[in-house]
Amino acid sequence: MDTPPFDPGRVAPGGLFRVRGRNDDVDTNGPSPTRFGRGSSRSIDGKGGNMRWVRYEYQGQRAWGIVEGERVRRLRGAPWGEREALRRGVPLDAVRLLAPCEPTKVVAIGLNYKSHAAEVGVPIPEEPAMFIKPVTSIVGPGDPVVYPRRSRRLDYEAELACVIGTRMHRVPEAEALRHVLGYTCLNDVTARDIQTAGGNFLNMTWGKGYDTFCPVGPWLVDDVDPDDVLVEGYLDGARVQSASTRDFIFSMARQLSWISDIMTLLPGDVVTTGTPSGIGPMAVGATFEVRISGIGSLHNPIVAEA
Repeated sequence: MDTPPFDPGRVAPGGLFRVRGRNDDVDTNGPSPTRFGRGSSRSIDGKGGNMRWVRYEYQGQRAWGIVEGERVRRLRGAPWGEREALRRGVPLDAVRLLAPCEPTKVVAIGLNYKSHAAEVGVPIPEEPAMFIKPVTSIVGPGDPVVYPRRSRRLDYEAELACVIGTRMHRVPEAEALRHVLGYTCLNDVTARDIQTAGGNFLNMTWGKGYDTFCPVGPWLVDDVDPDDVLVEGYLDGARVQSASTRDFIFSMARQLSWISDIMTLLPGDVVTTGTPSGIGPMAVGATFEVRISGIGSLHNPIVAEA
């Protein structure tokens, strides 16, 4: 996982960053930065919705930002707290995108598409199945996925994921989606032979927990219906997975409410929603892309362990 974002100065009262000595994307002579409150996902101009949150690196510094057109405006603070968007920005093609999350945990729902249940010959479950991926498995757009020497089969799993914006503890299903900051693409990379070693699926953490096994990105989008997007996976340009989240066994709200009844979800945490049918192996030298309608695409190359 990449290192935490930089602190460009000191933390001021209210949790906002004070910038000292740098003006790469600050207009010191222009109007005051736009400030909007904790948990808000409205657009900067107040017209509501359609936000793209990013974490990025620019000139050796890391920060959260908002994509507007072909530019990125830096935030003072994380998007799930009090924050300000600076008036000026930098070109989107001049920054390196990072994984758009800073979680305490990645909670993964397994077997959540009816088509995937049929593919693996498992009955439709009455309750969700859940496992945890370590935060050290997270990488961002374009970062390599390392094929472990120990494994003989490395699989892709294209998934829709969300990042939590406000604390969730025993939240009713009807209120669950209000706690989501945004949605993004995720590849639940799996060493399938390790996961199924011993004739069972008990090695979930081992098979899914290697460093680089959780690519996330390219950004967070807040204005999609998580129960009606198209999730696709492309291996070296060829489509290998394709399904709508209308095929979910458990809705997004049901997943989040169910998880929050078991464990508290904190701002920045990631919940990923399971993969459709079509799972399969990747080889060293391949590139896998997760593409989700209304969000974008996430590309990652596969490299051999050094």
